[in-house]
Amino acid sequence: MKTMTRVESAQRAFKNKDIEATKKAHTVHAIATEEHTKASGKYVGDMVYGALDGTVTTFAVVSGVQGANLAHSIVLILGFANLIGDGLSMAIGNYLGTKSELEYIKQERAREEWEIEHYPEGEKEEIRHIFSKKGFKGKDLERAVKIVTSDKKVWTDTMMLDELGLTEEDKTPIWSALATFVAFITAGFIPLLIYVLSLFIQFDFNLFIVSMILSGITLFVAGSLRTFVTGRNWLRSGLEMLFVGSIAAGAAYLVGYLLQGIGV
Repeated sequence: MKTMTRVESAQRAFKNKDIEATKKAHTVHAIATEEHTKASGKYVGDMVYGALDGTVTTFAVVSGVQGANLAHSIVLILGFANLIGDGLSMAIGNYLGTKSELEYIKQERAREEWEIEHYPEGEKEEIRHIFSKKGFKGKDLERAVKIVTSDKKVWTDTMMLDELGLTEEDKTPIWSALATFVAFITAGFIPLLIYVLSLFIQFDFNLFIVSMILSGITLFVAGSLRTFVTGRNWLRSGLEMLFVGSIAAGAAYLVGYLLQGIGV
């Protein structure tokens, strides 16, 4: 059974109005453990979404070929072409997106540091405005401004988060891309597994049905793992992804069925 995160524990405590459970979710140890978990799982989101996309797109290919009533060899050709082509495309896209985001954050941090260095009065006024919106007034407001602006890193961090809404993550574009690609290839291979095995073993059952079951399980599991990213209920996330994947596969099957025989 998956261990609840600190936030999930706090949410359950609130729902049950359990004061003791709320206290446990707000201990120094619980908060520190949560920060460590976030740091160690920084690529979980890349892997989860890579796995979901890999499963959905590959099974959509399988469904389209099945709908068109084409040979099993076509499933393997198009399936593996999708695995490599779409997997690389998604990984490269993630690499460029992560790189651009990190570069933008770095650029904005440099700008804030430059403004603090060359026009501290204006930046102090922005800090004053930020904390006044949080409810600080009078001496408390001026004390908060003085404390924050006494440390340039804290000052810059505050501007980044409260003015620009930017948070800095300790992620590397190449590792994000690699996590996405590996997850895409691994999960995306599942719908093709039974077809690959059929090259070596003679089966007397419908390969598409088996592929559909395996794909459904993979979609549900990968969808459930989204809870690490979204914090939502694992069962609901799993069923939601299974539903979305089924729609995509159904649409691909219908297209294949309607277009079967074209060009033959």
